[in-house]
Amino acid sequence: MQFILCLLVGLVATVEDLWRRRISNCTVLAGLAVGLALQIALRGWMRGPAAWLGGAAVGFGVFLIFFLAGGMGGGDIKLMAALGACLGPAQILRAALITAVAGALLACGHLFWNWIRRRESAPSIPYAPAILIGSLLSFL
Repeated sequence: MQFILCLLVGLVATVEDLWRRRISNCTVLAGLAVGLALQIALRGWMRGPAAWLGGAAVGFGVFLIFFLAGGMGGGDIKLMAALGACLGPAQILRAALITAVAGALLACGHLFWNWIRRRESAPSIPYAPAILIGSLLSFL
């Protein structure tokens, strides 16, 4: 169930990011709500909200430095917070590491593709696909 909910939230965010180049607050809020319900279902009323808050804080905090440096959009770190709420604090750390690797590989692929086509690269690369890949691979 956790995998499917992360997949759904990540897919919606990826479609938005690829189509509109932004991730809506509605998607992030839905992810946070799903995460709270999921954590309560998995851990109970006492520990669930703490795992939800911890996961969201870790997810947000891990990529905050990249946002502050101008290398990542606000929607991306909010999406990491929403997925952190779904995954919990320990698993979102694994997801963040895998996301960083996936993001680097996607960026290299994007640059290579533009080099082959002899076009200049876009000023930004949608990062939601890398976040989705990292979150899903964290289940392995």
